[in-house]
Order: sequence, then structure tokens, then C-alpha cells
Amino acid sequence: MEQLIEFASNHFMLVAAWVLTLILIIWSEGQRAGKSVSPAIATQLINKQDAVLIDIRTKKEWDTGYITGSRHIPVADLSRRITEIEKFKSRPVIVVCNLGQVAGSASKQLKAAGFENVMRLQGGITEWKGQNLPIVKKA
Repeated sequence: MEQLIEFASNHFMLVAAWVLTLILIIWSEGQRAGKSVSPAIATQLINKQDAVLIDIRTKKEWDTGYITGSRHIPVADLSRRITEIEKFKSRPVIVVCNLGQVAGSASKQLKAAGFENVMRLQGGITEWKGQNLPIVKKA
């Protein structure tokens, strides 16, 4: 630990540049992926602001279980099927994927199409299930 402190004090500019670069990378990734909401916040948005859930997972993943009231539009079909959800442009839209990573690109696509308030579910359906929130399973 003493060597680390000594290195940092001897190479202040190098350490400062590294920290600044790290902060910029984290900020840039957050901006690119769009705003994310936790399952708890998503539940509040669904209940109080009538948020719309767009599940972009594949059919196979969808069949393993989905959030009640969500609409299934696989990410590969999103640009072609965006007209199906245009009536929800002014409502909060929460994009759901498996782990919360693919939803960023879909959110960006929806924003470009004129959706005002687009978010992605942090941790995706995996986090939703991890918090023991209700899902619908095909019989």
C-alpha cells in the first residue's frame, strides 16, 4: 500500500489522467445505453404512470416467462414492428432484455423513433426473477 501511495505522489499527472479516463469511460457507457431503472422503480412506473413494457428477448426466452402486461417484440424485429407501439410515445417505456445489456441499443432505437421517456430494466428479466417479482409462464 505504501508503494501505491508513493507511486501516486511521484506520478500525480499519470494517476490523474488514468482516473479521468476511467470516469469518462463509465460516463460514456452510461449515456450510450440510456437511462436504466431498477425492478422496484419499474414497478412504481407501471403502477403509477402506466408504463409500457417492451420485451425484446427471443421467442424461446419469452416462453420461459415474462412480466405481466409486457409486449413481446424481439430486438431483431423492433425496427419493422415499431408502428405497433407508436401510440405509447408519450408514456414511459421500459425495455426488457435478458440481462439488461441489449436493451440499451433498443432504447436508442426507440428514442430515435420519437419516444419521449425510454428506459431499460436494470439487470433485465434475470434481476426481475432474482427479486422474486411475478412473471407469467406459458402452460
